[in-house]
Amino acid sequence: MEHSDGEIAAPPEDRLSALPVDILIDILLKLRDAAAAARTSGLSRHWRHLWALLPELYFHPAARPNGIRAAIESNEALALRRLEVEVIDPTHESLADWLPTAADRLSGDLQLSNEVRNGTEGGGAVELPCFEDATGIRLDLGALALAMPPWGVFAGLTELFLSGFELRGPCMLGDAVSSPRCPALRKLTVRGAWGLANLAIHSDSLLEIELTNLEPPGDIPCLGNITIHSESLLLMHLIKVHAMQQLTVFAPALEVLNVIYCFAHGDGETCSEPVAEITAPRLMSLNWKDACDTFTKFNNVGNLEWLTTYPFHVYGQVAQKFSNDWFLCLMQRFVLVQNLRFSLVYLLDITNKQYLMEDIKSLPDITGLILEIKPNGHSFGASVFHVLRMCTGLRDLRLTLMGTQTACPSGCVCDQPPNWKTQELTLSCLQEVTISKLRGTEHEAALIKRLFDWATALEKITIAFHGSIPESKANEFFQMLQSFSRPEICMKGPCFS
Repeated sequence: MEHSDGEIAAPPEDRLSALPVDILIDILLKLRDAAAAARTSGLSRHWRHLWALLPELYFHPAARPNGIRAAIESNEALALRRLEVEVIDPTHESLADWLPTAADRLSGDLQLSNEVRNGTEGGGAVELPCFEDATGIRLDLGALALAMPPWGVFAGLTELFLSGFELRGPCMLGDAVSSPRCPALRKLTVRGAWGLANLAIHSDSLLEIELTNLEPPGDIPCLGNITIHSESLLLMHLIKVHAMQQLTVFAPALEVLNVIYCFAHGDGETCSEPVAEITAPRLMSLNWKDACDTFTKFNNVGNLEWLTTYPFHVYGQVAQKFSNDWFLCLMQRFVLVQNLRFSLVYLLDITNKQYLMEDIKSLPDITGLILEIKPNGHSFGASVFHVLRMCTGLRDLRLTLMGTQTACPSGCVCDQPPNWKTQELTLSCLQEVTISKLRGTEHEAALIKRLFDWATALEKITIAFHGSIPESKANEFFQMLQSFSRPEICMKGPCFS
């Protein structure tokens, strides 16, 4: 470049390349694309080898398997702390091209995500190699088949997430994740898995387990026996594991256990007779939205702070009564629980249906209650009254109205039995009430008015309306509720939820 006087100007100073190498690497990492980082490195000779020093590599679906392998092999970082790969309908051969190389180099987290567009291949399984130094592995396989490594120790692995896969042998999943091969594992998550005939986990390090079924396509074999033994398990989730037949948990340190539709389906049916035995003396939170009968055992579970149960149908026939039995069975297992959470569900049409609330004879001794109600337009005062009269030691009550707003048919029997409107009930310990997703109906007003009568020591009530309710209607309804209140009660609202 020349100035007007004919002198040649000096090239512009490359101040960016003068930055420390670690800052330049951070700049390239923000691209979150290994190919783009390699191209950017060609802008200056000072950047030429920076891409090989990246401690994190990100590959998008356009990356070829041999390119991924080459990039990992060429990486010169002291520690490859993260590897993220996105693929679309891969073959197991294409994944096998680079996974073993990643297992040799990775000392941090692996994330592999498969986006299914044209369906999955029908061939072999993705063979997961043993990642000796990896700390976290997350595989979203999109219904691919997966084979666990038959040998090797995942010495540094603390978290394993597996989703959307069919498990194939010869190695059992339980063998791969138990303490001899995963001595540092703290959290195990398995979702959308099928082909699990038996799962037996013996772990001294697990703090959290989640098993979730996401209804994978096609004919799915039933999940067979599950046996879990852990000395230090703190949190466990078992959510909708398809057609489980047997569950055994022996975990002295377990604090949270969630079991949701493992034995039962959403229609209230079970795949087989469920057999479950839970031994967890430190269990604090149990979410058991599942079948419960004489074959369900809870041993040394006496310190529960939270119990969440299967929904209870207020009206119904044989099918609803059958699933209600699971709720009743679980209630009989616990005498003292700090907080109870469950749902009351009304069928849309309750004509010629039986009122089932009288089947609830007792509830655990509780101080907190979260009651979710799906009224489908019906009056729910009688059912709430039936619950509250068994909770006289209640201190904190939270009511949430679920579902869409519908009109109750003329002459509906939902307001029966009517004694809840006049019968006395003293909730002398109840200090705080929260009511969410109100619609501003007469049924709601009738119940809240009675709550003010029953809760003689009430200090605070919070009123939140459904987001679809106009602000003007919410304000008008809130003012009406204030007329029921007493001066010493702090009313908060109206707000929206």
